[in-house]
Amino acid sequence: MTRNIIISPSILAADFSRLGEEIAAIDAAGADWIHCDVMDGHFVPNISYGADVIKAVRPVTSKIFDVHLMIAPVDPYLEAFAKAGADVITVHAEAGPHLDRSLQAIRSLGKKAGVSLCPATPESAIEYVLDRLDLVLVMTVNPGFGGQSFLDSQLDKIRRIRSVIGDRPIRLEVDGGVTRDNAAAVAAAGADTLVAGSAVFRGGNSADYASNISAIRAAAEAGRVPELQHSSVQSLRTGEAARIR
Repeated sequence: MTRNIIISPSILAADFSRLGEEIAAIDAAGADWIHCDVMDGHFVPNISYGADVIKAVRPVTSKIFDVHLMIAPVDPYLEAFAKAGADVITVHAEAGPHLDRSLQAIRSLGKKAGVSLCPATPESAIEYVLDRLDLVLVMTVNPGFGGQSFLDSQLDKIRRIRSVIGDRPIRLEVDGGVTRDNAAAVAAAGADTLVAGSAVFRGGNSADYASNISAIRAAAEAGRVPELQHSSVQSLRTGEAARIR
């Protein structure tokens, strides 16, 4: 299934002293989704922010809130993030013993369900939950900190997951060290949704953000294999935004 490229800037790289302004800026700069990295200092070695922060900035934009929960346990907090305004809620396969139950819970809350895999976790971890999924997120760094370098070893995993997904309507997202320099390789491997933090927020103003997003998108679209390319990328992007809402 051909799916348009989505760019989901991670607000972890934003200036938190003016977070609302930063989100408004990337919205205006052409971000398709807003990626929210939630870290608990337990599952990953860092603490970021929680549901209250997401609730506070939700009115700033109508863009999809792509919420990546790097927390364990995760189930007790799903409802809070759903109520805070998450549109897509992604949990880690490694974060709890009952992944299927977690995904069912997300969908029962009326949200899109995603699962994330750390670099050392094989794609077989999602084999029996594919029909619960709207998104698979491949971590191309070890989760916990922004600004890390992309792990090339994950490109083969992305290719294998793309093959496993087949024609299912599941987005394949990549998070960690994504830049304009490697976006083509990521898209060529089969990813259609790219998270970028430092590479988007470099420069510090909306014009820079727009240039950065445009460069990452252009590289990703250029890198797609011919059968995944489409002559009407922009119309697909508009249609996708309507469908996922």
